[in-house]
Amino acid sequence: MAARKTPQKTAKKSAEKPGRKKYDFVLKGGRVIDPAQGLDGILDVGVTDGKIAAVGADLKGSKKNIDVRGKLVLPGMIDTHAHVYQHVSGRFGLNPDMAGVHSGVTTLVDQGGPSCMTFPGFRKFIVEPSASRILAFISIYVVGGLEGHYYPYLYSPDGVDVKAVVRASRENADLVRGVKSHAEIGGYERWGMDVMKLAIEACEELDLPVYIHFGQLWGRPDKPKHKIDIDKLLADTVDILRPGDILAHPFTRHPGGFVNSKGVLHPIVKEALAKGLKMDVGHGSHFSFDMAKKVLDAGILPHTLGADMHGYNTKVMAPRGTPKDHPDDEMHLFAGRAQFSLCHAMSELLALGVSLEDVVPMVANNCADMLGMSDEIGTLRPGVDADISVLNDERGKWTFVDNSKVEVSADRLLTPAFCFRAGERFEADSGLLPQPDLIAA
Repeated sequence: MAARKTPQKTAKKSAEKPGRKKYDFVLKGGRVIDPAQGLDGILDVGVTDGKIAAVGADLKGSKKNIDVRGKLVLPGMIDTHAHVYQHVSGRFGLNPDMAGVHSGVTTLVDQGGPSCMTFPGFRKFIVEPSASRILAFISIYVVGGLEGHYYPYLYSPDGVDVKAVVRASRENADLVRGVKSHAEIGGYERWGMDVMKLAIEACEELDLPVYIHFGQLWGRPDKPKHKIDIDKLLADTVDILRPGDILAHPFTRHPGGFVNSKGVLHPIVKEALAKGLKMDVGHGSHFSFDMAKKVLDAGILPHTLGADMHGYNTKVMAPRGTPKDHPDDEMHLFAGRAQFSLCHAMSELLALGVSLEDVVPMVANNCADMLGMSDEIGTLRPGVDADISVLNDERGKWTFVDNSKVEVSADRLLTPAFCFRAGERFEADSGLLPQPDLIAA
């Protein structure tokens, strides 16, 4: 895949008075990539009072210089698919700052954890105490992101209150960026398109996007009410979606996704993108190298890269009282065997031939655009909060493995070094970060 050429800008040196300290600190000599400004080059980043003050060559007048030579300096990374309603959404909810700033990620978007009933707790106990910026796509279901794979009947149309979702979203408009729903086989066989239509109804009233999960998630009913053509589910869903709505899990290993039963890209995908729909990787345990290759080889590039980390696919202790056994014959459809992070997911895309110039927007300006926050995040533009991710860009030999046990070799690995959230530094010391196997050169 040919790398897209990124326009380059070089800021001019500004005149500075001797002895004057313009910046609280300056990141010196890193490769600064900010697609929103067309920046890609060896530059400095100056920060004052928690805001980006300047990006330019050889900035002077700093109280403190931080050497980032050999590292990537990016706008604070945005994870569009997080699960951080800790202690409420069962095993799904991770500690926000362990998945966020201590993993090099400055903004997390919880996908479907809080609901119209539980949003006050989400604000009080998750958003307010966290150093990471926390946003959400509110669940269309009144129960929110509980362990619905155990109790799918909670996610029926009877468990949706559109008026309540709209009210909760409006009263939390600073946090709610859209609505989360599912287009998956078990749900369709039970309720058809009803829940998704209700989600779109709420989004129409709110003028927000709906984020739709694709690929089997829940166990299938013994006596389905709706016959399903797996290859038709995607097309039926796309037909009712609107420009700006988001299709999740394009690289899923489960049936009902972007690759049809014949093993090729579903023809509706290109039509969907032409219609103005967006595509989020939503990595998670669903991610498949084989499926990713098929989609990428067809010329389809994701718009954003959400990690979809949760307590089933990371090495964390299960909360007390959560179920240990899944009722399906197959182990949890989203149970993880291969640990990952947002940076690790970026490295996997690089290993698949996607250029760094195409990957960075997936965790920066494209995410900000999806969230309607391009003026606030996803950029190093002077005046915005100093959200900055600093990554190690290593060369060597590594092997990546997915949950289907497919391996891919890589010669490049991105790992978080540290980040700044509104100018405050956080080290990348989260226990959630993976340690990939090193292969002898």
